[in-house]
Amino acid sequence: MEKFISVIIPTYNREQSLEKAIESVLKQTYRHFELIVVDDGSEDKTAELIENFCSDIIYIRQKNKGPAAARNSGVQAARHNLLAFLDSDDWFAANKLEIQTRAMQENPAYLISHTGEIWYRNGRILNQKKRHQKKSGDIFNQSLELCAVGMSTVMMHREIFERYGLFDEEYPCCEDYEFWLRVSAEQKFLLVDQPLTLKDGGRDDQVSSLYRVGMDRFRIQAIMKILASCVLTEKQKVAAMEELQRKCTIYGTGCIKHGRDEEGRHYLGLPHMVRGLQTP
Repeated sequence: MEKFISVIIPTYNREQSLEKAIESVLKQTYRHFELIVVDDGSEDKTAELIENFCSDIIYIRQKNKGPAAARNSGVQAARHNLLAFLDSDDWFAANKLEIQTRAMQENPAYLISHTGEIWYRNGRILNQKKRHQKKSGDIFNQSLELCAVGMSTVMMHREIFERYGLFDEEYPCCEDYEFWLRVSAEQKFLLVDQPLTLKDGGRDDQVSSLYRVGMDRFRIQAIMKILASCVLTEKQKVAAMEELQRKCTIYGTGCIKHGRDEEGRHYLGLPHMVRGLQTP
């Protein structure tokens, strides 16, 4: 029996790239899916673009609340137990859903999978650094260092959200980083090691560009949250504290360098405070 998939595209003022993203889903070789587009308060012609598609697209419009809230709305509207995500400035390879669904059927112990990616910048393929290489299995330590899972590469069972909750809407960015920490602390990730998602980076409208300065502040917040959750093993706690120390040192030193002494001293002293809270 074929598995049905809910594909969720959150979008905000992306009419220029949204069409390509939608078409990449509608042209999939795997046909058993529903497509949900969550318009997070766009002020462009996104609604008109959706109307022009001669296809059954579930269109949800809401006030602008950020990417976490938009994805959560898609999850709550989805009718199927298998969910995939696609950012509105990315697109799928034509056989992405087919290959990834088959991989998950062949590896039923995994509740979540991700794939390889091809990154473009200014129309040219961007070579990924070694630290960005995708991993399979236990990815918690890598997820501490960086956002180890591309949102547009993911396919997961709804059970993931039932166990670990939705995306944290308090995060204007790095909400995926925080979510992967929660999930990877307990779950192993299946890597489908093929470049099935394509990304066009380096644009000013991307969240990573809008929050380029100070993004580590949200990652620090996420590490502190997972440390406070009491779900980590002793080994994971050590790794989390080491990464907290590293990120706080970099961010705090940067604050002081740019004249924000009080903020800098706060972050430089944060790991010591967290250790004190964890001491019985």
